[in-house]
Amino acid sequence: MPKLTLEAVGTFDVPQDKRLVNALEDDAKIDQLHACGGFARCTTCRVQFVSGEPTKMTEAEKQVLTARGLIGQPGLRLSCQILCGHDMTVRAISRLAGSGRADAGKR
Repeated sequence: MPKLTLEAVGTFDVPQDKRLVNALEDDAKIDQLHACGGFARCTTCRVQFVSGEPTKMTEAEKQVLTARGLIGQPGLRLSCQILCGHDMTVRAISRLAGSGRADAGKR
């Protein structure tokens, strides 16, 4: 099982190939935003990789990050587009608390 380390929260075993956004909610128990429901449309599920950033990026993730001027920022990725296939350490930078949203988003 891959290990997901979330800065200032802890380290968690997560099922192989589980979507990172779901691992953050289910396993790390944080209030990760995902307003569009995991379709790479809104960028609310952003995380910043500290280590273990995947080398591959979906075309949808690349397009939305480029359109929003976010491509190329070190470690900045969309958690809805990443599968947990290896150990990784991330910083949660898009949380429900303080966002003013009614909920984190649809699953």
